[in-house]
Amino acid sequence: QVQLVESGGGLVQAGGSLRLSCAASGRTFSSSVMGWFRQAPGKEREFVAGISVTGGNTYYANSVKGRFTISRDNAKNTMYLQMNSLKPEDTAVYYCAASNWYGYTGPTNFHSWGQGTQVTVSS
Repeated sequence: QVQLVESGGGLVQAGGSLRLSCAASGRTFSSSVMGWFRQAPGKEREFVAGISVTGGNTYYANSVKGRFTISRDNAKNTMYLQMNSLKPEDTAVYYCAASNWYGYTGPTNFHSWGQGTQVTVSS
C-alpha cells in the first residue's frame, strides 16, 4: 500500500482559490489511480476527482467540474487539487486516496487514505 499525507487546506473567502497537495510514500504511487474525496460534517464522504496512473485522464464530480483541477507529478510522488471559484458548500475535510481501478467513485474502491486536510470557505 501507499502512505498519503494531505496539505494545503485553510480558510478562504468565497470566490477564492486553494491548492491541495497529497504527498505519497512507497513505490506504488506511480502505479496507482488516485482520487480526492471530501466529507462535510454530518454528511457521507463524497468523491471529488480522480486521475489515471499517468495523469492523462481525469474525471470529476458534477459539483466541482469546471472549478477544480486534479493533477499529479509521479517524479515527485505528489498529487494536487487546484480549487478555484470556491463556494461555502465546498467546506469539508478533503482526503486523498489510492485505487487499483480507474473511473470508480465509491470510497470502498480506494484502498489507502490520508488523514485529511480542512478546507473552510466563508461567505
